[in-house]
Amino acid sequence: MKVVVAIDSFKGSMTSMQAGMACKEGILAAIPKADVVVRPLADGGEGTVTALVEGMNGTYEHVDVTGPMGQKVHATYGVLEDDTAVMEMAEASGITLVEGKPDPWKATSLGVGEMILDAVHKGCRNFIIGIGGSATTEGGIGMLMALGYEFYDEDDNILPPVFGSLARVRKIKADKVPAELKQCHFKIACDVTNPLCTEQGCVYIFGKQKGVQEHEKAQMDKMMRQYADCVEEYAGKRFSETPGAGAAGGLGFAFLFGLENVELKSGIDIVLNAIQLDKELKNADIVVTGEGRLDGQSTMGKVPVGVAKAGRKNGCKVIALAGSVTDDAVACNKEGIDAFFPIIRGATTLNEAMDIKNAQKNMKNTAEQVFRLIDISSLME
Repeated sequence: MKVVVAIDSFKGSMTSMQAGMACKEGILAAIPKADVVVRPLADGGEGTVTALVEGMNGTYEHVDVTGPMGQKVHATYGVLEDDTAVMEMAEASGITLVEGKPDPWKATSLGVGEMILDAVHKGCRNFIIGIGGSATTEGGIGMLMALGYEFYDEDDNILPPVFGSLARVRKIKADKVPAELKQCHFKIACDVTNPLCTEQGCVYIFGKQKGVQEHEKAQMDKMMRQYADCVEEYAGKRFSETPGAGAAGGLGFAFLFGLENVELKSGIDIVLNAIQLDKELKNADIVVTGEGRLDGQSTMGKVPVGVAKAGRKNGCKVIALAGSVTDDAVACNKEGIDAFFPIIRGATTLNEAMDIKNAQKNMKNTAEQVFRLIDISSLME
């Protein structure tokens, strides 16, 4: 029996690999001769770097970059064995790095570009970048400036990397963009499909959480449109209406314009491809997945259902183990999860349940009992 274990992190408790290894221990306690393969898992957002570094023998890199409000921040990213850089944009320009009230007029994505350049200088040519949780709404102009692009106003002055510059852009130069960037491939984990502008764009839809006031939306969207028109005229292509261009305050748009070989894709799809899950599932019998809380929303592009679809495609039975399970989690059965189980085994406090030692023990014990039943079932066939 071959079992592939691919479980998302239990946020605040176990990492993906800690959950997976605890599950493996339980499976082997029930069926010692089982071939159990553990793969890291994430959805392209928070925890992706940790999951892929821990699960794919990567290393951590650290660099000081410009934070969203101009302060210096210490950013961490991962480098895998094949020199693929794995990054979370939030390390450099995340909303959690903002102290006090967010200011969309001053927030910048400059640090994202600085982080990318650091990896390029260290030899990376392939990138996986999650762009969730941004503090910025400046169309990625900060990231582009860090990468060497220069934006000028009508008086030929170089503009600063903030939102207020967008409507003032009249000329763009790319003379200082490193040639190495043309050799790079970028997979951007982007789970929103919003365009850059209009009432479905980044200002109207995501601006409020970044400090945009209701009365500012129309003006700011107009400024974003002016910026996009100038960029697209320079490039000779339209990017602003591409699904995902409005992600992370327009960072999706900036990637499409400023870099070659860019894909905006679902985070779970990028991660499943990176860990080569399909390859492992080709000769597997069972795949075990899961997350901290399994509910009706788990069907909406979350990790367990992504794994379930891959498992079904390869003829595997799919089991999910979760910290908690809600009544509406039954929707997951229709999406390919054959059976799911909570790992909490009795009345407990939230702190006790999330304690890593308790969580690993609960995962191991639940996996063992599930696979004891599977072993008995196999004898009855």
